[in-house]
Amino acid sequence: MERQLGILLAVLICCSVHAGEAAEPPAAGLEAFKKEIGAESLQKLHDRLAALNQDIATKGILHVEGRAEPLLTGYAYGEFYDWDLYFENLYLSYYGVTNFCFSNFKAFMAIQKPDGFIPRMLKRQNQQMFKPFLAQIAILGSKQNGNDYEWLRAGYYDQLRKYLDRWFAYDSDKNGLPVWDSADASGMDNQVRRAGPIGSYICEGTDLACYLHRELECMAFIAGKLGRPDDQKEFQARADALARAVNTILWNEQDGFYYDRNEKTGEQIRVKSVVGFLPLWAGIATPERAKRLIQEHLTNTNEFWLKYPVATYAATEPDYYQGRRHGECNWQGTSWIPTDYMVMHGLLRYGFKDAARELASRTFKMALDENPTTREFYDADTGKGNGMNPFWGWSSLAYVMPLEVELGYDPTEIQTKIQPWLARNLEVKGPQQ
Repeated sequence: MERQLGILLAVLICCSVHAGEAAEPPAAGLEAFKKEIGAESLQKLHDRLAALNQDIATKGILHVEGRAEPLLTGYAYGEFYDWDLYFENLYLSYYGVTNFCFSNFKAFMAIQKPDGFIPRMLKRQNQQMFKPFLAQIAILGSKQNGNDYEWLRAGYYDQLRKYLDRWFAYDSDKNGLPVWDSADASGMDNQVRRAGPIGSYICEGTDLACYLHRELECMAFIAGKLGRPDDQKEFQARADALARAVNTILWNEQDGFYYDRNEKTGEQIRVKSVVGFLPLWAGIATPERAKRLIQEHLTNTNEFWLKYPVATYAATEPDYYQGRRHGECNWQGTSWIPTDYMVMHGLLRYGFKDAARELASRTFKMALDENPTTREFYDADTGKGNGMNPFWGWSSLAYVMPLEVELGYDPTEIQTKIQPWLARNLEVKGPQQ
């Protein structure tokens, strides 16, 4: 077993690429982080991350038939997913591990259909599209690989364009807002009242629009790096148009909330879901709307700001519930780390640092103190972990959220220099060490 682990770690060392020497973090930010969590929690954090990184090295890195390079998964049953990959690689960037931004990316690109369609699962290829995160994954890897984008010229740039064009083909009424296949396709499995059953294609998702907006901005950035100014202008114009559509069609002035829209009926789907806050992360909301979203809904203890926010459904929704009823992945009220993480950065973007700090602190304590191991999702009332046990996927970001607040560090921003803070400055050994 030790020999197998050594081989896996060696693979990671060889494949990891650092983007030069990282700058030292602001001393005040690091000290604020240590003070925020305390010495006891800092030691507990080291122990938790050691166990998490061991699971990544021994269970999360798999060799797949037909692929020369190992691939990354957060799931014990060995499936590879779309948006999970982005968040998993954000965590690995804290150790300078970049190879899975490329190996998994290329594996999905290899199964692209002629019309641009890319399945959201690698093995069980179905008719649901890879959620709009591929350009973001490409940038995350490239920024850590000497800011090299030339590798995308080898067909991948054109594949990304076809993939985005395929997404916008899911827009029957041509209002600029594509639709999800279903709640399942959105990744928020049981939000059926919001996004519909499988194959319904009715929901013009606020989440989908926000992901696509970020992808278009990333494509504009990549086009600039590759010396394609006309493409750069085109992608940025498309991103701006999508932002206008979100603000014109999905905003409800009376409620002060972004709702999804039923493309077939033309009516807003007035379900208060965590996706209504994603325009904060995408930078789409105006300052005035951001303030209403945050003060009237996000920090409302009767809706989303439960003991361990952010609830994925408002507690006022008729089908809100915590925990699990039939072994399902529950998105009708529980707390999921990826959405907590996106909302936290949305709060920081709009200047609500105190709320961001509180969200980061509660999420951190929920994951570290209320559970003996990392879990797939959590009860927003009690903090109890649910789903896979242990889980070594995107929930890992819970452990860096307070650090990012205190450092003012956002690795999801295009211009941010990626830093391996955990490995270099808190002396946490990563999966590659």
